Formats: sequence, structure tokens, C-alpha cells
Amino acid sequence: MSLFAPLDRLIVPAPDPARVGWLRDWTYAHRGLHGPGRIENGPSAFRAAVEAGLGLECDIQRSADDWPMVFHDWDFARLVGRPEKTEALTREEWRELAYLESEDRPMDLPELLAMVAGRVPLLIEIKSRRGYDVELTCRRVADALEGYAGLHAVMSFDPRVSRWFARHNPQTVHGLVMREDDHGYTQSAASRHLALWAARPEFIAYHVAALPNPMVAELKARGMPVLTWTVNSPESRAVGENHADALIAEGAGLA
Repeated sequence: MSLFAPLDRLIVPAPDPARVGWLRDWTYAHRGLHGPGRIENGPSAFRAAVEAGLGLECDIQRSADDWPMVFHDWDFARLVGRPEKTEALTREEWRELAYLESEDRPMDLPELLAMVAGRVPLLIEIKSRRGYDVELTCRRVADALEGYAGLHAVMSFDPRVSRWFARHNPQTVHGLVMREDDHGYTQSAASRHLALWAARPEFIAYHVAALPNPMVAELKARGMPVLTWTVNSPESRAVGENHADALIAEGAGLA
């Protein structure tokens, strides 16, 4: 048991099993079932995942006119071959873009929800960074989810996302994403627990390279669903199956 475990139990209660149990029942296609001709976070990748009976994981950020767009990077260079920052273009300008390796075009969250139509569950990762108005994205995502009956949950590296949904849209299951390497903000044990206390999540999605982890094991034992990402090899799949409840996977990480 970690030194922080008593505070974890006090500040972050175990979630309602009836609300979160479904999270354990699926494998989630990371950014859709992407591959040759099916770009990540694109319509073809999501359709392929639904047809394969996989849950979906997607990324959300805002356009210049504050639409929740399904896209990972903060610029279009890697996937579209254009230099603009994603926040510089409106929704209609996004929709005119062409991916480099696919016939798909970027989509917004309402379009994705209409496509999925509750057939498989959806994990919505809300992107954030320093100085970013992530709460505005939360509001736009909540607006898009209004009336959506399919299984879904939101999550983010930013603890403010889980906290915002707990306060303002409590019907939506909310989680915290964490990693321990140089790309994250939670390299130390103290920073990880502070993020956990701030977020008060109902589930966590933990970097597979950082498993096993005492905090994760304690949360899992208390009934909090533990997802892990990005499972992309047989080796990482074995780690995830041993130390987590569900996998967010791609490529060789999919059985």
C-alpha cells in the first residue's frame, strides 16, 4: 500500500458499480480501427471498429468557432500536410480538408455520435494544454452529448475535465488519463496523487508502459475501472491483461 492510499480513499471514493461496470466489458480501438486507407480519428476507422465489435476511443479539441472536432494533433502537419494550427480554422474549413493517406475528411463530435448511434461504447478524450480553455471544450462536448443514449464516457489528462463533468454534467461517466514519462505532467508520485484528488474520477486510463503501479493496483482493488493505453504489441497486451480491466489498443495490440 502506498503512503498516499489513505488520502486516496478519503478524497476519491469508489464509483458506483452500476454506472461504470460496462467500461470493463470492452476493448477500445485507439482512435478507431485505423490502418492503410483508414486514417486515425477518421470516419472509416470508426466504421471499421464498429463493424469489428470494438469500442471506440477518440480525441476532441475545438475549431476556431468552438465546435468539438475529432482530431488528436494541435496542427494539421502530420495528417493533412498543412501548417495551420487546428484552432485557426472554422468547422466548415476543417470539413474541406483532405487527409494525406485517406479519402476521409475530419469530422465533428455530433457526426461521430450519429454514426455510432449507440452500437458500441465511446471513450471521448478531451485534449488540453497549458493556457487552453478546456472548460469551454467540456461545455461543447456536453452540448453534443445531450440526448445521446449510447454508452459513453469522457476523460482527459487534465483533471479539470473530470471535475467539470462531475459538477455540471454528472450523468456522464468521467475519468482521468495519466502517464509517468517525460511527455506527461505526472512524473512524480506526488503529482499523480494530486491529479487524482483534483479530478476525483470514476475510472482511470493509465499508460501501459507504467504498469504495474501501486496506486493503480489500489484503485483497482477498490472497484475503480482501470483502462490502459496504448496497447500496440503482444507484450503490452499481456501487461494490460494482467494489470488493467480493459485495453485501449491498436495494431498488433488487438487480438
